[in-house]
Amino acid sequence: MDLGEFRDLIATVRGEIGKVVQGQDAIIDLVLISIFAGGHCLVEGPPGTAKTLLARSVSAAMALDYRRIQFTPDLMPSDVLGVNLFNFQTNQFHLTKGPVFTDILLADEINRAPPKTQSALLQAMNERMVTIDGTDYLLGSDFFVLATQNPIEQQGTYPLPEAQLDRFLFKLVVDFPDRDTEIAILSKHAKQALKSDMRNAGIRPLVTSAALAEGRALIDAIHLDETTLTYVVDLVRATRSDPDILYGASTRAADALASAVRVRAAFEGRDYGLPDDIQALLVPALRHRIVLSPSAEIDGRTPDEVLRSIMNRVDAPR
Repeated sequence: MDLGEFRDLIATVRGEIGKVVQGQDAIIDLVLISIFAGGHCLVEGPPGTAKTLLARSVSAAMALDYRRIQFTPDLMPSDVLGVNLFNFQTNQFHLTKGPVFTDILLADEINRAPPKTQSALLQAMNERMVTIDGTDYLLGSDFFVLATQNPIEQQGTYPLPEAQLDRFLFKLVVDFPDRDTEIAILSKHAKQALKSDMRNAGIRPLVTSAALAEGRALIDAIHLDETTLTYVVDLVRATRSDPDILYGASTRAADALASAVRVRAAFEGRDYGLPDDIQALLVPALRHRIVLSPSAEIDGRTPDEVLRSIMNRVDAPR
């Protein structure tokens, strides 16, 4: 597979997912970028904005295993990871694997589970491995978490800790579609598509594990010159000295942003990254990795506004 074939494959995958998820083209792109960059996605939006449908549609376009966890206040870490059960016939413990043993994991309403359960995903997301009763189990290089959360309801929810937020490559904010898109959704019987198997909705599984590995090999060869990498570092470092930001982004954030830039370049058939790639990805890559100062919150500033202000202030390479 060369870059041209890879670009065509991604365009086809976008079209397949777009059969079901309408009006969210930018969000679909960022989810696909996250998958090929080896990252994870946190999708935030009010109920009924196709967050779960997006995850199911993406999984249908990938010929990979898919499982879903509905996070609730009584969910235990063992419900996510699995548990060793004693077999009286063999007099040995046997691991009953939890839903984390998959390729694509939908963590639905992740902020409804207590921190102890949320933290069960930390090692899996960072190392693609889990430790159960002192034994390590590999999850595989294709492991990808797409977590959703509802920003409206606060009762019965637990804010995600900063350490876990930093494991997400992107935080994607899904809003209601515009009027024309909403009419188009209703005309295509979105409710019926939501209830049916995604394969019955016409989505073809196009991206196999082998194609994913080939795509990542192409992405690893994408060149980011010194000026581009310096621009990434300067933007991230600017978050640490901005008066509107109490805690800035980490070095992990800079590395994740650089990885995403390579993927975006490959999606467009380029073997090099551009400042435009960085500017397009900066906000979703950093909005969950910064903590605003109390004065900025009092003034009603948002992370997106502060990050765009930094982009306007830091000179881009020419």
